[in-house]
Amino acid sequence: MRERLSILGLPLDPLSMSEAVGWAIGKLNTKSPWQVVTLNPEIVVRALRDENLARAVAAAELVTADGVGILWAAKRLCRLSLPGRVSGVDLTLKLFDEAGSDLRVFFLGGRPGVAEEAAANAAAEYGVVVAGSQHGYFEEAQPVVEKISRSGANVVLAGMGEKQEVFLHRYKNELAASLLIGVGGTLDVLAGRVKRVPSWAQKLNIEWLLRIALDRKRWPRAARLLKFAVMVERERRARNTGC
Repeated sequence: MRERLSILGLPLDPLSMSEAVGWAIGKLNTKSPWQVVTLNPEIVVRALRDENLARAVAAAELVTADGVGILWAAKRLCRLSLPGRVSGVDLTLKLFDEAGSDLRVFFLGGRPGVAEEAAANAAAEYGVVVAGSQHGYFEEAQPVVEKISRSGANVVLAGMGEKQEVFLHRYKNELAASLLIGVGGTLDVLAGRVKRVPSWAQKLNIEWLLRIALDRKRWPRAARLLKFAVMVERERRARNTGC
C-alpha cells in the first residue's frame, strides 16, 4: 500500500486499478473483513455532515478514487496525479474477470429482482459462485445480516446508494465475508437494467457528466459536485503544503 492521502479529511489510497484488484484478491478468504469504499465527491460532501458516514470511510481498509472529481482534488490538494479512476463498477468487473470462480459473492441492493438478475448474469459471464442475493428495500437489518453470514460468501457487493458504506461498516464483523465493497449502481449494470455510457466517454472521464445530462433525476447531484469543487478550492488556499 502506498501512503494514504487526505481529501477534505477523508482518506484516499492512490492505487491504480491493477493494484486495487491485486489488493482485493490478496484479501480473499482471510479471516478478517476488509471494507472497500470507492470515494466520489458526493460521498465526501455527505460525510462532512454525516458522522456515521465519515467514520465508515475513515475505518475502511481501502479507499479508491471513484470519479474524475477525486482525481482533480488530489491534484489540487496533494499536488499528485493519481494513476486513474477505480470506480465501483470497474473494480467489480475486473475482480470478476481475474478471480472468477474463486469468488463466492453475495449480491445486496437494488430494487426487488435486480440483485437476482445481477447474480445470474455474473455467474453466467464470469463464473462467479452466487452465495446469495437480497434487494435493498428491507426494513430490518439483522435478518439480512444473518442471511449473509450463513451464505458462505467471501465477497459482499453492496449497491445500496447512500446507505451502503455505513451498513457495511456497522455490520462488518457479523457478515463473515472477507471483502465488503460498496458498489453503487453496479448491480443495475450487471442486471442489464442500466447501460453504461459509451467507452469514449469513460476514457475521457466525462461519464458522470453524461449521466447527469441524460437523467433529470441526477440533476440535484450537480449541486453537490459544485459544492465539492468550492470546498476543495477553499482548502487549497488554506494550506500551502501537499497531503
